[in-house]
Amino acid sequence: MNTANIKKYAPKARNNFIAAVTKQAACYGITAKGTEPMEQRGDIALIGENALPKAIAPARKALERMVEQMGFAQAMEQAAYSWFNRLCAIRYMEIHDFLDHGRRVLSAANGDPGTPQILDDCLDISLPGLDPQQVAALKLDGNKDEELYRELLLAQCHALHEAMPFLFEAVDDATELLLPDNLTKTDSLIRELVSAIPEDDWQDVEIIGWLYQFYISEKKDQVIGKVVKSEDIPAATQLFTPNWIVQYLVQNSVGRQWLQTYPDSPLRNQMPYFIEPGEQPPEVQAQLDETVPDAIDPESIKVLDPACGSGHILVEAYKILKAIYEERGYRSRDIPQQILKHNLFGLDIDDRAGQLAGFALMMLAREDDRRLFSRVAEGDVTLNVLSLKETGHLDLPQLWQDLNLSGDWQQGSSQSLFESEQADLSSASADERYQLLQRTLERFEGAKTFGSLIEVPEEDAAPLRTLVDELEQLARTGDVMQKPAAEMLLPYVQQAWILAQRYDAAIANPPYMGSKGMNAPLKKFAKDAYPNSKSDLFAIFMERAFSLLRPNGYNAQINMQSWMFLSSYEKLREWLLHNATIITMAHMGSRAFDSISGEVVSTTAFVIKNSAYPNYSGAYIRLVDAKSEAEKRRLLLEAIQ
Repeated sequence: MNTANIKKYAPKARNNFIAAVTKQAACYGITAKGTEPMEQRGDIALIGENALPKAIAPARKALERMVEQMGFAQAMEQAAYSWFNRLCAIRYMEIHDFLDHGRRVLSAANGDPGTPQILDDCLDISLPGLDPQQVAALKLDGNKDEELYRELLLAQCHALHEAMPFLFEAVDDATELLLPDNLTKTDSLIRELVSAIPEDDWQDVEIIGWLYQFYISEKKDQVIGKVVKSEDIPAATQLFTPNWIVQYLVQNSVGRQWLQTYPDSPLRNQMPYFIEPGEQPPEVQAQLDETVPDAIDPESIKVLDPACGSGHILVEAYKILKAIYEERGYRSRDIPQQILKHNLFGLDIDDRAGQLAGFALMMLAREDDRRLFSRVAEGDVTLNVLSLKETGHLDLPQLWQDLNLSGDWQQGSSQSLFESEQADLSSASADERYQLLQRTLERFEGAKTFGSLIEVPEEDAAPLRTLVDELEQLARTGDVMQKPAAEMLLPYVQQAWILAQRYDAAIANPPYMGSKGMNAPLKKFAKDAYPNSKSDLFAIFMERAFSLLRPNGYNAQINMQSWMFLSSYEKLREWLLHNATIITMAHMGSRAFDSISGEVVSTTAFVIKNSAYPNYSGAYIRLVDAKSEAEKRRLLLEAIQ
């Protein structure tokens, strides 16, 4: 993919989107200097000298809370990113004809910048919440295209909420209030998006990752090398992984597991970066043979990216798993929901990255199943890709009462389950589900700092899965108290369940951050929990991955090469030699990432088995002398062949 257009557009877009939502916030009396009070008079919400419709009051209050919780600058950055993500998602979907009504939303019918097709054809389009009479009136007026287009765009976002709530939040979301004005003008954010990136660049879902990488590039430059706040860790640590490196990691972990049991599988011909097992000493081969299962159920294969970014690794894993399901004779339309439900799991501390990772997987699945969006809305398809959420603001006793799992509280009755502190302790604390929730929520108070390093006991996996099922059911069919409580708690229980499971492969390009850049809580955590790898987050994630694996699972990562020789990682190397087995390593050195210049990042990619075979003969490929990403890729393929 030619990333030149994206690299030029995305950093500038970030500044433009932030400026646009900041200007919009000021229209509602919220600025960096403070918040103007809002007074409601009849059908009017009065903010300073501006008289606005009363209907904006809930969203304005939500925006106030957002600014209070995050600070003004962070709130504007998040809102800008949300709209950037949404518009990029719609652009991808309209080009691939994934929108149910079949019209372009951001561009003209022929794909050019200009009057959006949805505006021309608005009288023939039906979208949730769109009033046909209002649409007709605005269209016939002839001078209200801006107001009409805003209604159409928001209605499109509401329609996509059913399939992708993680990206297109609910109707009364504060972010909706910050949708910029002048969307139909020649210099609008939408026109610039359509003009800046040719349609050819939108053909591969990989573009989502590149947009993300370059969008945060300026922020990365601002924070790199400094002690980093929790909210800036994503920008300081994230790096988009080139596709060929991802293929090497996925094919030699997920693909390897399948080929061990089915050596004649046609999957072998679809994996150019797969390295055939070398000849082993007889005693090693005998040990290996004992660990190979006679058969594998595709639904049993579990793959985790614990720092998934925009989902590039999960996308490649999807492709391998799809081939496995096809080989086993599954119906094509059933394969996407099986993969999303049973096989792929991803976590990240960055909300925007989690959105994009989920979106990338949904787009792959949508290519294979035209009814995917409706299956998601009906609850038949589950996506196990999440941005980790913190729990400090939750009121568990109140949420527990609202859930009413034990049926002790009768809705509409003045008798409360928690009339006194004593009743609270006796009824809630005695319930194992309450105890599970309590210890689970306590673990994630610092989720945005510690991410997937937070440990959840494996024995909690089964009860957490049961609780996930209960909460999903209540979110669909619960009463007016149960439904919102279940929706509130569900992501926290789901993220805990993901970390409690054990996986066949943990595949990652982990965050890179030396101890000098860590804030105080992270540095203390590293020292206490990971003394062998505390010097850098990449090494901590390398060590952490083994505790997330099943016996004989694969830890596949690209990370900094320094763990191989620095004295600070001596104990980590000793642990690896005694407890794990390097299956293959491609030592990249510097210049493996064209998006990073010079000698900044020197890397190595590896696949390590979570079992010790001391005399195993691994496959090691030295690529450090190659001067570019393309040359390293070519030499790797030549070495494999």
